[in-house]
Amino acid sequence: MNKSGLITLLAMKKNISRVTAQKVVDDIFNSMAIALVAGERIEIRGFGNFVIRDYASYSGTNPRTGASIIVKPKKVPFFKVGKDIRERIMKGQNTR
Repeated sequence: MNKSGLITLLAMKKNISRVTAQKVVDDIFNSMAIALVAGERIEIRGFGNFVIRDYASYSGTNPRTGASIIVKPKKVPFFKVGKDIRERIMKGQNTR
């Protein structure tokens, strides 16, 4: 499912306009992005957790030239699936 599919599904299930559903989805995603940028952890019970992982710099190799390079430190968003979703996936359950 992509963002457009999520908007369409929300509009149908809640009997709201597609424009309203898009605003809701955009607000949720924007709020999540703001929280992650601020270094906050996002926990959605039964679904999963979003956190920022810090990676230190390290020595790597340029695959084209084979030259040694220093990879700068970085912060990367990471999602860890929740127990409920993991179990439903293992059982193949669909909740639509």
